[in-house]
Amino acid sequence: MSKHAVRRTALLTLTATALLASGCGTGGGDGADDGRPTVVAGFYPLEWAAARVGGERVSVSSLTPSGAEAHDLELTPRDVAAVGSADLLVYLEGFQPALDEAASSEAGDAAWDAGQAADLVEGEHTEEHADEEHADEEHAEEDGHGHGDEAVDPHFWLDPTRLAAVGDALAERLGELDPDGASAYEENAAALRADLEALDAEMEAGLATCTVDTLVTSHDAFGYLAERYGLDVIGISGLSPSQEPSAAGLAEITGLVRDRGITTVYTETLVDPAVAETVAEEAGVQTAVLDPLEGLTDESDGEDYLQVMRSNLATLQEGQSCS
Repeated sequence: MSKHAVRRTALLTLTATALLASGCGTGGGDGADDGRPTVVAGFYPLEWAAARVGGERVSVSSLTPSGAEAHDLELTPRDVAAVGSADLLVYLEGFQPALDEAASSEAGDAAWDAGQAADLVEGEHTEEHADEEHADEEHAEEDGHGHGDEAVDPHFWLDPTRLAAVGDALAERLGELDPDGASAYEENAAALRADLEALDAEMEAGLATCTVDTLVTSHDAFGYLAERYGLDVIGISGLSPSQEPSAAGLAEITGLVRDRGITTVYTETLVDPAVAETVAEEAGVQTAVLDPLEGLTDESDGEDYLQVMRSNLATLQEGQSCS
């Protein structure tokens, strides 16, 4: 039996047993019983944007529990039931393979792919290590990042302007679902855009004078941020943190850190820091923690997207020697 057939069979089994499942899900199964539209999001940035745009008119929940790695989402029977009963499923096609399967088989017209509004691009890598295994198309498909034959970078939310575009599109989609609330959703999306544009301006100003313009991060999550603010980025692992670099690849990145005068290698919340710490130790540089905001944890330096992004900005200003 093929891999996709196994996944689909598993989903059908989960769906059949969902009504008998106990309350052991991740929170995605808690629907509104007060008549409000229910919105189920795949992971934190989509949940946050949906809550900001929907406001008090909608009930929003996330399938990825706090502190869990969003890439590795596995659905419980309760989660599958939530996907099937949601008025709107906000997800990112190719980012969470288990949710892709559920969106296709359970959500129907309620499924909405945020990547269409975010204008995703193919993952880019520096010329020095573009041939490493984390750029391999087959590997990308196995880790849930393959769109067609390309390895598409899903981490759009680290560019605030792309997240604002998703907010605008969400307002339109919610307005179709709840016409009486259309004007409220538009106003909420406008307020969200204003906050994100203010953040964007702060980041542009704060990163404009960095003397070190190359980021070395645990995994290749910061491409959109780097593109937006004129930086280069090297992910030690690939688009998914589960992709392992080779010994030769690690040696190459370590040499690049020395050659470019990089002073900081960034570990990440929710990602094992061991590989990044090895590169930093071998190169004789320091480490600092960036948050790719795939989910909030007790270790997150902030209580929401805006606070954590501003914390990331402060970390980058110090690590990249920005005046």
